[in-house]
Parts: sequence; C-alpha cells; structure tokens
Amino acid sequence: MASTKPGERKLQILQTLASMLENPKGEKITTAALAARVEVSEAALYRHFASKAQMFEGLIEFIEASIFGLINQISTQQEDGLAQTQAIILMLLNFSERNPGMTRVLIGDVLVNEDERLQVRMNQLADRIEMAFRQSLRLAATQGHLPETEAGVRASLLSSFVLGRWMRFAKTGFKQLPTENAALQIAMLLR
Repeated sequence: MASTKPGERKLQILQTLASMLENPKGEKITTAALAARVEVSEAALYRHFASKAQMFEGLIEFIEASIFGLINQISTQQEDGLAQTQAIILMLLNFSERNPGMTRVLIGDVLVNEDERLQVRMNQLADRIEMAFRQSLRLAATQGHLPETEAGVRASLLSSFVLGRWMRFAKTGFKQLPTENAALQIAMLLR
C-alpha cells in the first residue's frame, strides 16, 4: 500500500465528501459510506477530523477562500461598480455550476441534521456576499449609475437571486444550470 504525504489523505477525504454531495438524490452521507469510498476505516477518518462537522467545516473553508478570493480579485481589477457587481454574480453562479456538491453546502441542505454552527457559518457567508454586493453597488452609486439609497435593497435582491439559482440547481438534480439565461436576468436586475 502506497503511503500518502501529510495532508494528502485529509484532502482526499474532503474531495471524496464533495464528490458524494454531487449525488442528485441527496441521500444522507454517513462516515461509514465516506470511509468506504476513501477506502479507509472510519477510525482513519477520525484521525484527520474530530467529527463529521469538522469535515463540512473543511468544505466551507474551501468555499469561503475560493469565493472571497475571487470577489477580492474582481473588486481590484474592475473599477466600474455595475460591472463589478455583474462579475461577482456570474462568478457565484459559475462556482456553483462547476461545484455541484459545494452548492448543496451553500444552500445548507446537507447541513440540516449536522451541527448547528455549520448553518450559522453558511448564513454568515451569505451575509458577506450581500455585503460585497452592497459595496459594489455603492461604488456604482458614486459613479452615477444608480441612487445610493437603492444599494442596500438591490444587494438584498441580488443575494436572493443568486441563492435562488443555487437552490434551483440543487433541487433539479443539477439539471437546471445556474447560468442559464443569467446574463439577461442580471442586466434586468441592474437596470
């Protein structure tokens, strides 16, 4: 049996968990099933993670690092507030489309019977996304694209739009893509 480098097994466990979340039937994932898929014992899983909640936290950390790294990149590269907002929305929809298993974490459906702090963390992630929209829309307001009083309301609307797209993607078994007709709808929301 080939030995794995430190950290490789932990990454393999997280990748396998994400892969299992891509099952459109959305069955509950057990540590026994995860261990079987990784081809290790359940005890081996617990050598890397203290609990299943900690495994989900690893996925959430990946999601946060990816999404907010890209939001920062967009904010730095795009000086126009409306274009920045549009780019953030499209990035969020594309992230979901490329990572169906992560979408189930984003909408919280796989976290329902898990530790409550995981759902709290996903709610905080949603709040941070809305805050990013608000910042971009405030920039757009200073550039004369929209009244500043609309920034908060539009940010909330755009957050709901993204969450709705993620939800529909997951609930249709990953058949209705989040990016389907998105460009036109985003243009309508930003008018």
